[in-house]
Amino acid sequence: MISLVVILLTSGSGASAQTSPPTVRGHRVTDPIHVDGKLDEPIYAATEAISGFVQQEPDEGKPATEKTEAWIFFDDKNIYVSARCYESHPERRVANEMRRDTAQLRQNDHFAVLFDTFHDKRNGYIFYANAIGGLSDGQITDEGPPNNDWNTVWDVKTGRFDGGWTIEMAIPFKSLRYQPGADQTWGINLRRVVRWKNEWSHLAPVPRALTTFRGILKVSSAGTLEGLQVPSGGRNLELKPYALAGVSTDRTVTPLVSNDPTGRLGGDLKFGITQSLTADLTVNTDFSQVEVDEQQVNLTRFDLFFPEKRDFFLEGLGTFAFAGRASSGVGAGAGDTPYLFFTRRIGLDQSRVIPLRVGSRANGKAGKVTFGAINVQTGEEATAKVESANFTVLRAKRDILRRSSIGGMFTHRTATPGRTGSNDGAGLDVAMSFYQNVRLDAYLAGTRTDGRDGDNLSYRGFFDYNADRFGVQVERLVVEPNFLPEIGFVRRTDMRRNFTQARYNLRPTSIRNLRRITPQASFNYVTNNQNRLDTREAVGLLQVELTNSDVASVTYTDNFDRLVRPFAIAIATGVTIPIGAYTFHTTRIGYVAGQQRRVSGEVVFETGPFYNGDRTTIAVNGARMQVTPQLSLEPSLSISRVNLVQGSFTAKVLRNRTTYTISPRMFVSGLLQYSSASTSVGSNLRFRWEYQPGSELFVVYTDDYDSDPRANVVALRNRAIVVKFNRLFRL
Repeated sequence: MISLVVILLTSGSGASAQTSPPTVRGHRVTDPIHVDGKLDEPIYAATEAISGFVQQEPDEGKPATEKTEAWIFFDDKNIYVSARCYESHPERRVANEMRRDTAQLRQNDHFAVLFDTFHDKRNGYIFYANAIGGLSDGQITDEGPPNNDWNTVWDVKTGRFDGGWTIEMAIPFKSLRYQPGADQTWGINLRRVVRWKNEWSHLAPVPRALTTFRGILKVSSAGTLEGLQVPSGGRNLELKPYALAGVSTDRTVTPLVSNDPTGRLGGDLKFGITQSLTADLTVNTDFSQVEVDEQQVNLTRFDLFFPEKRDFFLEGLGTFAFAGRASSGVGAGAGDTPYLFFTRRIGLDQSRVIPLRVGSRANGKAGKVTFGAINVQTGEEATAKVESANFTVLRAKRDILRRSSIGGMFTHRTATPGRTGSNDGAGLDVAMSFYQNVRLDAYLAGTRTDGRDGDNLSYRGFFDYNADRFGVQVERLVVEPNFLPEIGFVRRTDMRRNFTQARYNLRPTSIRNLRRITPQASFNYVTNNQNRLDTREAVGLLQVELTNSDVASVTYTDNFDRLVRPFAIAIATGVTIPIGAYTFHTTRIGYVAGQQRRVSGEVVFETGPFYNGDRTTIAVNGARMQVTPQLSLEPSLSISRVNLVQGSFTAKVLRNRTTYTISPRMFVSGLLQYSSASTSVGSNLRFRWEYQPGSELFVVYTDDYDSDPRANVVALRNRAIVVKFNRLFRL
């Protein structure tokens, strides 16, 4: 047994584990670099370039097949990152997106930099851009999924030369948080992606097991940046006032609102208490520029999860992620693990917007301790019968060992719709990382709710071994009946979950155009807290990835589900499945076309028995059609035909997002969607112009129509148009 553990811990690390992370130097410049993407200043010829990138994919640890030269400079205000990206076939370059922060950017040819500014081997900032200037930035917390909704002030320009393309970035020191002191040592990694050959390479080697874009998130694998000198710690101050004007109609409330004019003033204040600690204040917070939620088909008996999209709650998201659960980002909402803190419980109730009168936040890092605090006061919403409330969240965690942490969280809500009294939540969590591939997570949390005493705990233990060849996960999760975090999210109550998953990657070299074959199996066993079996789920998956990143998969799921109360299917009026024990299975076939293609996305066919009937689903997920590098269409659909003893129905969700990007900082986007469940047809049109870094103009139009109106009922439900202007003053 001991020998097996040793083999697992040491296998799969490959060449990247045997190569020392590089050390590079930053070079001071006396004159600011003109950021134009040309790399024609004499400093480039006079300074030796950083090179020697190694592959993550497809051949881990081998030299990159396309040459990259990079430079790190700095002055009293900015740190500059530049690169010359050579190409053997410039005509094959993939550059089909300019919109800021979209996931499509990382599926283009691009160049990225990671800064570990505290040099703690676990947190960082990432900046990247593709060959036509589309840009993205994000925060990384504890090597977890990046918060790409975090935006800061920086500049980037790209250019071309006969043998490839060039890039220059200028990132103000004011846009970053780092440890005290003028002389700094940071962690750093650089990434180059040549998308037409699906090659991902880095300056500091990263494990192939993390797969493509996740590799650079391995902050502990980053190299070292020496020789950096930062400005002496002046107090950073940012003021961002806004003005808003609009007209709205809402026929779903009483009394009706018709062409009601609206005007509002408010703003945000950000104050850098130290180089590493920041305080924020927001007054009359407005989120009218945020895109509406995407409609979903729900054929389960559990609530749907909708990710956070509001700026105030997205910044510093990782600090407030208890047990690694963030309100937005990659993997948000997946699984049954509850959220002790879910930001959408503040200012939203039953899809209605509750006004945020004032809010404050502080977060930062001092030594080995990361901490954060949020306090928000919401107003009344008479229509939704929601009274004003105060929300408080306190979070702290301490780095331990090399890449581990232990922390705690406290939450408080003064009033909850439909309940009397306040609600409190508290918990401890620990995340421990060992070697390249081993992670252990655990938490213990409890809540206090008036009238719900006892049985109010939740706890979890999770083991993850994630190497390229093998992968194993084991989990134990318990949620007691009275665990009610009213400032959190619980998908499934009164449960004990035992879960295990195993996978194996084969990388055959003898089959042309085949990169990886992955068989995977998992078993999920869920009881209530009295050990009554409620759900049993066995899943077998076979996935085949081609060299061009296309993926084909077949999944077979064997289900057992016990209904202890009738299950009224929310999207089908009058269809209720009776109490009983049900066994059924599902076969799913999917094909994903790589995102470097002009037409990409996943096509899914799913069929099999469903409770006491059957279900067939066809879906198109994550589709994208490139018309030009500036114009794209993102259609999706889900059509489920369900036949039950109690009745038959078809659930449909159709959606299309059209985006025209005028420049990397200006775009027009339109989202049109239809849902048969809510008989809703709605649109959301947005114009965003970042007319100078950090300052924006928005024009937003939103409407919602009843697609199946009754006699003598006007189809329009609500409609609004808003113009919002803000301006960033950075002192």
